Amino acid sequence: MNEEIKKGIYRHYKGHEYRFLNEAKDSETKEDLVVYQDLEDENKIWARPKQMFLEEVEIDGVKKSRFEFLREEEAETNENKYLRALADYQNLLKQTAKDREDFIKYALADFLQDVLPVYDHLKLSMSGLNEEEAKNPWAVGVKHVLKQFKDILEARGVTEIKTVGEKFDHDLMEAIDGQGEKVKQEIMPGYKLNGKVIRHAKVIVE
Repeated sequence: MNEEIKKGIYRHYKGHEYRFLNEAKDSETKEDLVVYQDLEDENKIWARPKQMFLEEVEIDGVKKSRFEFLREEEAETNENKYLRALADYQNLLKQTAKDREDFIKYALADFLQDVLPVYDHLKLSMSGLNEEEAKNPWAVGVKHVLKQFKDILEARGVTEIKTVGEKFDHDLMEAIDGQGEKVKQEIMPGYKLNGKVIRHAKVIVE
C-alpha cells in the first residue's frame, strides 16, 4: 500500500490512544506494517499490517476507522530545547552553590570539637574566682580573651545552648542526673553550628 500515514496520535475504535511511530516491512513476507505506541503504557510497542491499520470496521451498523487520526504531536522547537537545557543548568548551579554553602557551614564542626574544650576550660577557670581574684590583671586579661573567643565563634555561626532555668529539651541536652523537666545545673555546655547541634549540653534536671 502506498498510502502515507500521517504522523501523530490515533484513537482505536475501542477507545485507546496510540502514537504512530513508523512504518516497517515484515522481513519474511515483505508485508507493510505500522508500528505504534500505547500512550497509557509507553513500554508497549505494537505492530500490525498497514492495510488493517487503515481499514474501516462496522460497529452497530456504522462504519468507522479502525484507527482515527486525532492530532499531530507538536514538535519540540530548538527554543524549547534551549530553555529546558538552560533551566537544568540553572538548577545545577543552585544545587552546587547550596552544596558548597552547606560544606562551608559545617566544615568547622570537627575542628570545633577540639577547640571548644579549651574555651570551656577558660570559662571554668574564671567561674571559680572570688570577687577580689576577678579584679586581678591576669583575670581581666583572660576575660578579654574569652570575649574575643566568643565573638569569633558567634561570627562563625557557633552559639551556646541555653540550659539553666530552661525546659529540658532532648534535642539539645543530655540529662546525666535528676528527674523533671527543668534544668537545674549545667555540667558541660552544648553548642550549635548554624542551627545544627554539634555537642549536646550535659545537665542535671529537677
